[in-house]
Amino acid sequence: MPGALKTWPSWPEFTTLKGEEDLNGELIQYKKDIIAIYGEEAIRKSWLEVCKDLEIITDEIADKGTSAIPEIQYDEMFTMSDEEKQRLKDTGCFVVRGLVKEEQANTWFKDLKEYVADNRANVGGWPAATPFVLRLYWSPTQLAIRSHPNHLRLQKELNSWWHDSPNSTTTSSDPLSYADAVRIRPPGIPFFGLGPHIDAGSLSRWVDPSYRKHYEYIFSGNPSKHDCYDMETRKEAKQAHFEGEAHSTVLRAFQGWTALTPAGKQEGSLLLYPNVKASIAYVLLRPFFSPPSNEEDLLDASKWKFDISHGWFPGTWKRRSQCASPSSHPHLRLKDCMVNIPAMKAGDSIWWHCDMLHAVEVDHFGELDASVAYVAATPTTEENKAYMKRQSQAFLNGGSVPPDFGLSATNKESTFKGWVGEKGILSGEEGRRAAGLYL
Repeated sequence: MPGALKTWPSWPEFTTLKGEEDLNGELIQYKKDIIAIYGEEAIRKSWLEVCKDLEIITDEIADKGTSAIPEIQYDEMFTMSDEEKQRLKDTGCFVVRGLVKEEQANTWFKDLKEYVADNRANVGGWPAATPFVLRLYWSPTQLAIRSHPNHLRLQKELNSWWHDSPNSTTTSSDPLSYADAVRIRPPGIPFFGLGPHIDAGSLSRWVDPSYRKHYEYIFSGNPSKHDCYDMETRKEAKQAHFEGEAHSTVLRAFQGWTALTPAGKQEGSLLLYPNVKASIAYVLLRPFFSPPSNEEDLLDASKWKFDISHGWFPGTWKRRSQCASPSSHPHLRLKDCMVNIPAMKAGDSIWWHCDMLHAVEVDHFGELDASVAYVAATPTTEENKAYMKRQSQAFLNGGSVPPDFGLSATNKESTFKGWVGEKGILSGEEGRRAAGLYL
């Protein structure tokens, strides 16, 4: 299959023996609460409909492979037809070519490498043994990328694909520059830490009332009516309802990588599940069903038993992102449908909906570093502004670690060689406003 992994990595498989402990029946009660609201019949109806849809969707993805992920030039993002925009929204992921010029990206990468080298003793990262996801947030390179006029314009466009109530006066597509880390991944070192997962919380999707309401059509027997871009309830969702090291506080309309170096398949690149609506519906419905005893019936959704006698939410821990595996989520056909993104050049970007399953390749068989900056499209909402106010205070407080990334961290980048502070923000007033400096 073009774009699928030839050999599935030894990522964890999630079974009833691998899950959040339910010592006091709390997890079972969460399921009962949902059934009390929507009813068993509605959950069954959605399950059968979503699994039926996945039969066609998974065949299409497996056949197309990488080509299932659309590619579009930066300038075309603002002139495309409504039909083309809907195709991108339905897929939920796409490559934007030429977000910035290749020469500019090359310069940014050179500057980043120097910044890291000059401050190596103070730069932490993950995984601990061979850190390449670097706990840097305020380097000159990152400040420039987030506030580059092309980036801000694209973020505003992507934010506008979401919609709120017509009466809302507190949301807009104006971008906010959520500070995230940066990656410099060397070749030759396997990395198993990011198998298929969805960010923005895990168990909170079922438990937090606003978050759960965003998926109301899925739970109420009408999954085809679910709107992945409805901000009305999603904007108030408590993604970090359960505190955890992997939960962003803000709503990121789209998560994104901006490539600072070229990278292709088997070079430590990204894997995506290019259908957001059916996959998130399946993940949400899966905890209410147990598989048939006959393995031959595994993909026959009608043979699955409605079962809330246990508290197992597959691939779900309070403190971690939502995970998935071939055995725990069989109808997704992850081995066939987690596909490589197209090869990236420096200056390109890849974007995926905040409910999308994604993973990072275990192997990097290339010859050069693979570097990306994590830059999302973050809309203006009351919750997001509240977080950005705290983030900007961390920035102004000597370049402290942003709140989502560890309040206990003490490093201040203002002590680093090469620190530029506010001078590193591009795009004038627009860049400063996006950075939250006027909140």
